[in-house]
Amino acid sequence: MISLFLNLGTGEILTILFVILLLFGSKGLPNIARTLGKGINEFKRASGSIQKDIMAGTGEVSNQVKREIEEVKKHLEE
Repeated sequence: MISLFLNLGTGEILTILFVILLLFGSKGLPNIARTLGKGINEFKRASGSIQKDIMAGTGEVSNQVKREIEEVKKHLEE
């Protein structure tokens, strides 16, 4: 998926990983991966929270529109 998104080949990805290994060493990689994982989880949690807030806000508007439609239908039937 990463290679499709960034349009990178296998060799380029391996080169990038090798450079990262040289820069941070084998002891630093677990810390980087852990920090990256925590960041991704926090982003998912925040986006989920925002999505719930939006759905809650639009839910009431949606219910109000449905009530108005029902009222218009009743008036048209009369």
